[in-house]
Amino acid sequence: MSGIWLALVGGIVFFLGYKYYSKFIAEKIYRLDPNYKTPAHQYRDGVDFVPTNKFVLWGHHFTSVAGAAPIVGPAIAVYWGWLPALVWVLLGTVFAAGVHDFGTLVLSVRNKGQSVGTLASKLIGQRAKILFLFIILLLVLMVNAVFAWVIANLFISFPASVLSVFIQIPLAVWIGYNVYKKKGNMLLPSIIALAVMYLAAIIATYVPALQIDLVSYFGGEGATTLFGLNATSMAFLVWIIVLMVYVYIASTLPVWKLLQPRDYINSHQLVVGLGLLYLGLLFTNPEVTAPVTNPSANDVSWFPLLFITVACGAISGFHGLVSSGTSSKQLDKETDARFVGYLGSIGEGALALIAIIAVVTFFPTAGEFTATYSSFTASSGSGLNVFIQGASQLAAGLGIPATVAATIVSVIVVSFAATTLDSSVRLMRYIISELGAEYKVTPLTKMHVATTVAVVSSAALTLIPQGPKGFGSGGYLLWPLFGTSNQLLAGISLLLISIWLKRLGRNYLPTIIPMIFVMFMTLYAMIDQVFTQWAPWVEGSDWMLFTFGAIILIFTFWILLTAFSAIMSNKDGKIEKSA
Repeated sequence: MSGIWLALVGGIVFFLGYKYYSKFIAEKIYRLDPNYKTPAHQYRDGVDFVPTNKFVLWGHHFTSVAGAAPIVGPAIAVYWGWLPALVWVLLGTVFAAGVHDFGTLVLSVRNKGQSVGTLASKLIGQRAKILFLFIILLLVLMVNAVFAWVIANLFISFPASVLSVFIQIPLAVWIGYNVYKKKGNMLLPSIIALAVMYLAAIIATYVPALQIDLVSYFGGEGATTLFGLNATSMAFLVWIIVLMVYVYIASTLPVWKLLQPRDYINSHQLVVGLGLLYLGLLFTNPEVTAPVTNPSANDVSWFPLLFITVACGAISGFHGLVSSGTSSKQLDKETDARFVGYLGSIGEGALALIAIIAVVTFFPTAGEFTATYSSFTASSGSGLNVFIQGASQLAAGLGIPATVAATIVSVIVVSFAATTLDSSVRLMRYIISELGAEYKVTPLTKMHVATTVAVVSSAALTLIPQGPKGFGSGGYLLWPLFGTSNQLLAGISLLLISIWLKRLGRNYLPTIIPMIFVMFMTLYAMIDQVFTQWAPWVEGSDWMLFTFGAIILIFTFWILLTAFSAIMSNKDGKIEKSA
């Protein structure tokens, strides 16, 4: 069967979902008001609250949520066959992710641009807020560690991509200055910036001197450097330090100076990247060689792990943090929320879809697929690299040399991951400040103190743990917990939206049904992982995953009990009730 059929089915489902289902949600459930004064206008400060054109904001939102996760998750999940992964991505995007991302954005806009953590206090009580903030804090900490680990390893594996990624930073600053100080247009400069980035990527592919290959600089693989680290580990350490310095600066600058223009460039990059891959799919017309379902995948059951392996790309709690943490503070008109929130999730679904197609059409034979995807552990270790090779193969159908295609794809993946990373650090700073205010720890309410805590803790979690990837295995080790925590957060956010809708007397079935499904699957998976895989009494236990997992699990049950109590008592929190 041709991979084009998978893309066609996915495109039809996404089109119908946005055209009809999101319209129903906007008009009948969330009831968007074009005259509602959004927080971006109410609290305009030029730093976080900035009214933004919906296309620019869509670019920021889309690229903030479309990191490496919607690629990595699906690339691993095809281990169980392409059909389960495909169905979950399509249905999860339309009926869960779109409703969740859209809903958290509207809920935040209707409540002064506050985060879902703060809104938990209004909806189900102050205790729930604190518990929720701690869950969110742990999640964004893991996001930072996972994405920093991914970026550093991609820089090591694809050194030709580094120059292009670095060039984007001054270009974005220039665009931000041009738009917000000189009232210029963002579209043309961002397209020029993208062209410069890809030109740099092409040149660096053929000119080794322009490839920032730290492993070679430190003497090549096997060479010993400072602190007894080999060249690869030393390169990883340097990249993590560079990334942490970058995210510190990026997350403290006003959004218009770097975040918005860089994300706008990345939105074009995402459209170009998706265009290249889908057009390449049409020209190459590759055969799907992976099995529909994989009968040999008997070491790990797809139920319920499929639904946490593919988080971003189907539904992701992190998206709610972006919606309520940064996007809600930049929404110009409330009616833009459908375009930004729901269409943003559709874009992420399209990325997850092409990730599935790139992987399942990459291998010449089914035997080679099963040899690479011989176990769930093997799938987890090779999924991202298989995607890059598969995506390069699709792009080669347009006449792009395979080496150039691999560099461009890695530039795209790194750009998205970096966007997610600094947005996540910004969100972590907000949460630390909120907790500092709650517990009267005044220094933590200061921007630079909170950012320092976020950056240092993220670097430590990335670097310190030892594991199968050697020094700095934190991001790799945390990936299993990232999926479950992410889905728990999505379930809790859907619960908050459902409570809000119920108190407004509206139909809350579109939010409560996906909430029940996501919470059941995630709690099922997390209880199994925490107590039968990671616990100290189990062979091959993992103290880090057990500790983080147990804390998150306890907090989640506490929040659910608190929410249930609030619903049964018909408690009415101080929420915005305007229709």
